[in-house]
Amino acid sequence: MKSKFLSIISIAFVVLLPGCKKDNFEPPSSFIKGHVVYQGEPISVRSNGVQLELWQRGYQLFSKVVVNVAQDGSFSANVFDGNYKLTRLKGNGPWADNTDTIEITLKGTANIDVPVDPYFIIKNETFQKSGTNINVTFNIQRINTTKTLEAVRLYLGQTILVDQSINLANFSKAGSTISDITLPITLSLTIPTALASKDYLFARVGVKTTGVGELAYSQPQKIALK
Repeated sequence: MKSKFLSIISIAFVVLLPGCKKDNFEPPSSFIKGHVVYQGEPISVRSNGVQLELWQRGYQLFSKVVVNVAQDGSFSANVFDGNYKLTRLKGNGPWADNTDTIEITLKGTANIDVPVDPYFIIKNETFQKSGTNINVTFNIQRINTTKTLEAVRLYLGQTILVDQSINLANFSKAGSTISDITLPITLSLTIPTALASKDYLFARVGVKTTGVGELAYSQPQKIALK
């Protein structure tokens, strides 16, 4: 009887042991961080609208980690040490497709710049409150000449997250009405009622390329209203 009782205890210990190991499983502590850049300068995008793909070959699988790009062009992935392939998602982002793979050997933290070929970028943006309007003057620079300019847009919002999906007011100027894109462009937008009583708002300008879903943006600008 005693021998049978000890056998039951031994079986229970063997069954529970894998569960104990699972409970003690340590989460990943390494990071792959960086920015999407053009000539070393980050490209601002829509918050979580652009993604990269991180691939790692396992024992039997080639698994993928989706990496969201923040609106300032930065990204971060919390993963285990190992060998990875970082790729740009086709048709996603205000830049030309690039199928090149970035090889990463990770041990601790890796800081990676992901170069992209944008169609247009925004430069020298200046925002100003004038009466009940927000005005912005800026330049756009054509980088990749394979597509045309569809529009430039001004967005106003209550938080620093402001873009084509998150805004309380916006104004669009068609690219066909801009005769010379090398000259400064000025846009103006009336402050909406929802923001007029606030102490401040955030403004941002974007440039839309024909046939491309995502815009390239300026950094959000905080503008005092009082």
